[in-house]
Amino acid sequence: MSFTDGLLSTGWLIAAAPIYLFALLQAARHAPWRVLGDNRVLQHMLGGATALLAVLWTMRAGISPGLGIHFLGITVMTLVFGWDLAILAASVVLLAMALIGKESWDGLLINGICSVLLPVAATYLICFFVERRLQKNFFIFLFVCGFIGAAVATAVAGLSTSAVLWLDGVYDLNKIYHEYIRYLPLIMFPEGLLNGIFLTGMLVFHPDWVRTFDAKGYIDEQ
Repeated sequence: MSFTDGLLSTGWLIAAAPIYLFALLQAARHAPWRVLGDNRVLQHMLGGATALLAVLWTMRAGISPGLGIHFLGITVMTLVFGWDLAILAASVVLLAMALIGKESWDGLLINGICSVLLPVAATYLICFFVERRLQKNFFIFLFVCGFIGAAVATAVAGLSTSAVLWLDGVYDLNKIYHEYIRYLPLIMFPEGLLNGIFLTGMLVFHPDWVRTFDAKGYIDEQ
């Protein structure tokens, strides 16, 4: 899920700039900077998670430019650190990928929308739905928010990338389907499993470190 140099027309790149920059500003505005500054454990957690996310994003596979697949790891970042810190951390990783040549500079912002903003939004909406509509149950949160949420986030990232490439006329729909879309389910399950494993460890040993998880509501009141 990445765009190489010269792959997209200028119109997409111009349209992506204000959207992504606005999201970055909102994330920076809402991020808990005071808590982050006072909590060294949180600093180390966020730094370690960002480094691990960078490692995940370097491991990718694909045939044609723009149709590469890699683990996202966005769901667990969003659930543990919140949407704001997840966007900021993933943006740092995205910038690092451009610096080492894994991502293109001209497609950086549109890729950020498809691989960061939309997966974060999908994860947050699923978490919101679980909080408001489903029973407060530890396993429901873990399975729906963690496992299913990660699979849905991957599908959203992949389909949005495919839509951009198709609408811009880079590839026809048949090529996108045969080289990319039909392989999405193969990455959705391991993505859900990977995020679920990390989230399980956090919820079992340090549920209070998961920002979107209400330990009192899900555990103490059961």
